[in-house]
Amino acid sequence: MKSINKANPIISWLRAFRLRTLPLSLSTITLGNALAYYVCSNFFQESDRICFSWLVFGLALLTTLLLQILSNLANDYGDSQKGADNENRIGPARTVQSGLIGSATMKKAIILFSVLSFVAGIALVFFGLRGEFNLSFFIFILLGLAAIAAAIKYTVGKSAYGYRGLGDLFVFLFFGLLGVGGSFALQFGIDFFALIRILLPAIAMGLLSTGVLNLNNMRDIENDLAVGKITLAARLGLKKAKIYHTFLIVGAILCSLVFTFLMTDLSQNWIWLLSLPILLLHLKTVHSINENRLFDPLLKQLALGSAFWASLFSVGLVL
Repeated sequence: MKSINKANPIISWLRAFRLRTLPLSLSTITLGNALAYYVCSNFFQESDRICFSWLVFGLALLTTLLLQILSNLANDYGDSQKGADNENRIGPARTVQSGLIGSATMKKAIILFSVLSFVAGIALVFFGLRGEFNLSFFIFILLGLAAIAAAIKYTVGKSAYGYRGLGDLFVFLFFGLLGVGGSFALQFGIDFFALIRILLPAIAMGLLSTGVLNLNNMRDIENDLAVGKITLAARLGLKKAKIYHTFLIVGAILCSLVFTFLMTDLSQNWIWLLSLPILLLHLKTVHSINENRLFDPLLKQLALGSAFWASLFSVGLVL
């Protein structure tokens, strides 16, 4: 078992929160809100539509922050119960497996953050829909409940989807299409044609986020197979998982290029190209690695690189 300082409970909980995962999840919301501002201010200039609400933006960030922490706590608990977190696992030691936080205490924390996420989500939907209790309100509430369930069921329970190779699909949906599209709709309003306009950036965000998960899973292939955690990377094997990783990163770049090219009034949005060297260098490094443990430092690199891409893309939209 990895040796960790057990003296400070605050440090233990910060470890469990996995702070390095938070910038990427918050970038999803930032991108969705920036797209809402761009579409509203450029295509609805003569309407009385409110293009941006700081309250909705803040509540969206808070809800996503709580959901990401909930997911991290549930992942810590679930993997410890199934034996995926053990002395052979590469990467930072998990708090339940290492004894820093007890299983019962972690379960209470999961319940607490589930409730907090739900309450924040209700407030977000209420203010996002301007207090209207219509069909859209209940659809968003159901999506919020689905997000909470997805955060928990990734590794918790007998039917944990992360153990059946479905983690990539859920990350793509919740960090891409639903994360970007949902935050866009709560800021701008539900409009099918407007949502079509922002589909490419939403796909790009989902692909980059899935790339972070794939890196994690490539790192853990051997240990995951040993404990019966069959991720997509484990199914593919390291060689094909690298090819899949290339598809994710290159796909995100292509979506960004096509969107920016089609939006002819977005010449300033080419500033996202400043993130391109980071992404391409990352790909080169991934293909040069033959030891699974060497993927671990690349997780932070890709997460921050993806957040950098999202930040630049967002800035280009609102300038």
